[in-house]
Amino acid sequence: MKKVLSIVAGALVLVGFIGWFIGWFIGASNPESPAGYVGYLTQGAVFGKTKFYGLQTGPSSPGRTWLLSTTNVSITPYTYTEDFTGENSVLSKDNLKIGFRVHVVWKVQPDRVKEFVEKYSTLVYDDKDPNKVVEVAYANFLKEPIRTYARDEIQRLDGLDIKDKITPVGEAVFARVKTLTQNTPFEVASVVVGNIQYPGEVADAVAKKMAMTQVLEQKATELKIEAQTKAMRIVQAEGIAKAMEIIQAGLTSQYLQHEAIEAQKAMVGSPNHTTIYIPIGPMGVPLVGTFNTAPGKMDDIKK
Repeated sequence: MKKVLSIVAGALVLVGFIGWFIGWFIGASNPESPAGYVGYLTQGAVFGKTKFYGLQTGPSSPGRTWLLSTTNVSITPYTYTEDFTGENSVLSKDNLKIGFRVHVVWKVQPDRVKEFVEKYSTLVYDDKDPNKVVEVAYANFLKEPIRTYARDEIQRLDGLDIKDKITPVGEAVFARVKTLTQNTPFEVASVVVGNIQYPGEVADAVAKKMAMTQVLEQKATELKIEAQTKAMRIVQAEGIAKAMEIIQAGLTSQYLQHEAIEAQKAMVGSPNHTTIYIPIGPMGVPLVGTFNTAPGKMDDIKK
């Protein structure tokens, strides 16, 4: 009888062990974390609460362990855009409706993933979309403060001044976000404000003003060119007048007669020449002046 009981007890122990092993094998897992992610490991229990097991930086896995699971959190930079166009446009200080966008670059600090998951993300992990954990945490903690800061900075400025001060606006929003995220798992790398959009009528008026300014600048340039051209013409005219004055002062009858004789001398020595008959005076010197060519008048000259 004792032998039978011992066999039954041993069989029960063996069955129990086999059952436990099968259960452990079915319930055990080896969750992986890919590169660029930190895994937040938790271990479940048949009775009691799930507890934090540890962190693993991918690519990595902890080995097959009973009821082990992981929430993988990306530690690579994210770029999110907050849109303030259309119905979300913001009124400037002078009540112009301004459209713009805010671009935020940030990431989760690797060594603070535990805090990030436990305090800032309220989403159950989904293997099909691991980045959803980060998106929910951003929406819970950063989204609305960033939008509030951006609105506040835009509303401090007159509408037409915003385009010239867009960089300081981005810097101001970034400084406020850095203060907000100090001592948190959120590491914000930059905040850039851009894509400024004015109401259609304001944009058209600005465009027309710029076009008119360009026309006025062109006209001013043309006036300067015309003034310079006028000054050059005056100088040229003065030079020509001075030259004519000098030439006329030197064109005496004796000088012209001397030049005529020199021309005749040069012509005689040339193999190809044309003879020109001109009135001459005493001693064969050409006469220079204005003559009356009426009949009978030239005889007086010959004499």
